[in-house]
Amino acid sequence: MINLEELKLCLFVRRFDSIYIDGIQLHDQILIYMPRLNKFTFSIKTRVVNKNIRINLSSNENIQRSFIGKKYGQVDSYVHTRSTETKGECHIYSFPYEFEYFHDLNISFPGGMFHKVRNLMMVDTRPFEHKLFKLISQDFPFLQHLYIYNDESRKYKEDSFPFITFPHLTLLHLQFAHVNYVELFLLKKYTHLPNLLNLYIRYESLAKITNNFTNDIVHFNFDKLKGLHILELFVGSQSFHKYFTFL
Repeated sequence: MINLEELKLCLFVRRFDSIYIDGIQLHDQILIYMPRLNKFTFSIKTRVVNKNIRINLSSNENIQRSFIGKKYGQVDSYVHTRSTETKGECHIYSFPYEFEYFHDLNISFPGGMFHKVRNLMMVDTRPFEHKLFKLISQDFPFLQHLYIYNDESRKYKEDSFPFITFPHLTLLHLQFAHVNYVELFLLKKYTHLPNLLNLYIRYESLAKITNNFTNDIVHFNFDKLKGLHILELFVGSQSFHKYFTFL
């Protein structure tokens, strides 16, 4: 690979009893072996679990400093370290972001424009709040597929917050999302999803937000829905089948 002139790298790394991948490691373990490399585009997510030894995981400020003076171009990052400092995640990426996928976004996400991202996965054990979804709707303007993995209820009610729009979203995966997020995304008074075609969801969540399929369907983002995917086994009531006659 000594003659390589361009490298595009997307990695997810899980480490035990170690540290986050940073600019120094990238330079010492990759770049010095590629003297002709003139373009390096990357997105690297490190997940660390330290059980046997205690290691102070780097702050985001330290991660940013590790890229100073090296030929990376603009680099952004964010760190999500648990309070015990035994577990944590760090995402480093060249900017502007050149990939269609953005995985495991969490509450530490700092923002930025991601025009090329079409698929976004959100994962956290702490609740997502409305302001994060608003930020995502602005920073991922061409998002098509959104996956939410979070079973923690939001702390704040949405009535006093701004309206959210995802104009290009065609797939929404809420199978592993708390019912609060289901309500936020599927009720038109909170979120506008004009092109939603495929919905993945739990039957009990769908039944709850529709009041057992008795609330007027015009209040929900089901106008263009073509696929309703309920992964667990269920026996649909008569009202359920009447509710989704267009499927």
